[in-house]
Amino acid sequence: MPRPAYRFRQIRRRLTNAFNRPQTLAFLPALMFGGYWFGGEGVLIITSVTFPMVLMLGGLFEGDRNIERLDGLTGLANRSYLIDTLDQFLESYEGQGQSTVAFVIQIDDFAEVAESLGSAATEDVLRRTADRIVSVTRPGDVAARLVEHRYALALGPVRQANMEVALRVAERIQAAIAEPISVDATTVYVSASIGFCLARRAPARDGEALIESAEVAMDEARRAGSAQIRAYSAEMSAAVEVRHALSEEISRAFDGDQIRPWYQPQICTDTGQVSGFEALVRWVHPERGVLPPSDFLEATEAAGMIERLGEVMLFNSLSALRMWDKAGYRVPRVGINFTGAELRNPRLVDRIRWELDRFDLTPDRLNVEVLETVVADASNDFISNNIVALATLGCQIDLDDFGTGHASIANIRRFAVKRIKIDRSFVTRVDTDRNQQQMASAILSMAERLDLETLAEGVETIGEHAMLAQLGCGHVQGYSIARPMPFEDTMDWMDRHSAKLGFAPQIGKSMH
Repeated sequence: MPRPAYRFRQIRRRLTNAFNRPQTLAFLPALMFGGYWFGGEGVLIITSVTFPMVLMLGGLFEGDRNIERLDGLTGLANRSYLIDTLDQFLESYEGQGQSTVAFVIQIDDFAEVAESLGSAATEDVLRRTADRIVSVTRPGDVAARLVEHRYALALGPVRQANMEVALRVAERIQAAIAEPISVDATTVYVSASIGFCLARRAPARDGEALIESAEVAMDEARRAGSAQIRAYSAEMSAAVEVRHALSEEISRAFDGDQIRPWYQPQICTDTGQVSGFEALVRWVHPERGVLPPSDFLEATEAAGMIERLGEVMLFNSLSALRMWDKAGYRVPRVGINFTGAELRNPRLVDRIRWELDRFDLTPDRLNVEVLETVVADASNDFISNNIVALATLGCQIDLDDFGTGHASIANIRRFAVKRIKIDRSFVTRVDTDRNQQQMASAILSMAERLDLETLAEGVETIGEHAMLAQLGCGHVQGYSIARPMPFEDTMDWMDRHSAKLGFAPQIGKSMH
């Protein structure tokens, strides 16, 4: 139940919204004959009451159709009410030289906020955010909560509804939301992405089209980063249609098992034997051929399917390990890259543990590859806790693209990193470029002092391979050894590789 002081703030907000709705302006004379004012903490003090006023308050709070169109948590209008209001705005402003603007406001990184606070405190943040949006409104404006952490604002009559006016409003909303929020002795900072649409720019002259256009602009703002503002344009809708079509195609690709890992071998420089495989996602498109992740990963994340992708990669990669074991091939481990979004998932560790048990594999067979940029920016508690928990479980933590993300030695120790994967930028021309040799040598010397294993990525020539081995790099991976391949080709490749090394194929008891 809302606290009493907040309940009165709800009443104030609902009354404010009532005053701002054209269809309830008829109640104004009745309310004016009564008396009320707001004291400290938003307390509603009614000094005199009229029967029509009681009817109106009863309508707001006791189940008439108005209450069905208000958001129960915040007291703001809901989506349906907002769209109806915008329809009325557009109709009533026609030919009067007035217009409106619709804003859609979404709290950035809300999943992280919710996971760190718990449900009760999260609801408090949502209510406070609603209060702050209302605080920048004028008489005639209507604020709404669309869903969870997404809000909207419809400006009442505006004579000059232009880009400059809309930007000023959006900036005021952002500034209000950015103020610190105190929740249960914790200070919370949130930001918001905002999209807006001028009525004259909407593809159709109705409230639904106006809100949908503002949502398109808000999505563009989110794609640009946190705390961004974007205005709707027709080009955005065309881009959204393309992304939507791609999202649907990706969903069908998952259903058809077209998106799955391909495997690139990793070689020990001392023995030449396979020390593992890295699982790299590929889309085996029926018309366009094999697509790299750069062609679809962003769309997969935007469509909310990154968790599904992670599940596909984990299941197939561990299944591959088990099948290599059963066939007698010595593949010590498989590496999978986990994105920051996956590492924020509080269910990740349990899912990995469950899948390892399903395939009867020990955790040390899985290399958890984490980009150096993720580790360097691991201020999120869920990312930190998950990496530590996976290391504790027994998985090997690999720091991917080392040298590009400014990860500190403290973080390497904190997350129990076992191996660094030297980025390709330090590997290219290492056999011919003195500066590259010095950089690679420095990284390898540091790794040796920290007792870290090393693997060089993107090794494309025999000369690079030989120089890295000479400098003391423990493992290499790249086109000079093999390109990524589907699972069906891996065992034939291992047979050929073993034959090339001059000894029997790598068949026998699996190395754990």
